[in-house]
Amino acid sequence: MTYTPKTFNLPVLEGLSEKQIKVHLALYEGYVKHTNLIMEKLQALKEADAEGNAYIIAELRRRFSFEFDGMRMHEYYFEQFEVSPPAGGGGNPESALAKAAEAKYGSGENFLAHIKEVAGSRGIGWVVVYADPRAKTLHTVFVNDHELGQLAGLPILLALDLWEHAFMVDYVPAEKKNYVEAFFANLNWTVVEKRFDEAMKMSAA
Repeated sequence: MTYTPKTFNLPVLEGLSEKQIKVHLALYEGYVKHTNLIMEKLQALKEADAEGNAYIIAELRRRFSFEFDGMRMHEYYFEQFEVSPPAGGGGNPESALAKAAEAKYGSGENFLAHIKEVAGSRGIGWVVVYADPRAKTLHTVFVNDHELGQLAGLPILLALDLWEHAFMVDYVPAEKKNYVEAFFANLNWTVVEKRFDEAMKMSAA
């Protein structure tokens, strides 16, 4: 099988230029390309001489998670912008996600403030909000490398890319806070809420 780059139905985004999004999408497509390339190379090497190529095969297997996770995390990221957020933004205060956020963080405002606080961590990486269906709670973490440090088995609700490629067409590193604000100005919370609902349904199945 091969993976095909997704086409995202993106509106005009506030604070994120068309050029910035175009550059970022090209990087995403590179992850898709190299995910497929590694799978093709692994198959060819095994068919040619599995024993003789064992070292190369092992290294490509280690590399696969970098390419695959890069592909999938960017799909989570861009899907969050596909539909313009409702007037006022911030999501539905009556949603199951809002109730879980209130239970964990005290309020929706505190939840958002916490995500922004984590986004202020020094360094490059991702802020990821997960659902933990077993414990019926949320976790907000900073992931340095998308192939490392993910919370095992937890569905991803929100993915905020903090690598420079996500914002440096529009913002210099010292303006990362401005990029984070632009991210939330365009975030479609209904996508995040739907992910939470689906995670809870899976846990009940």
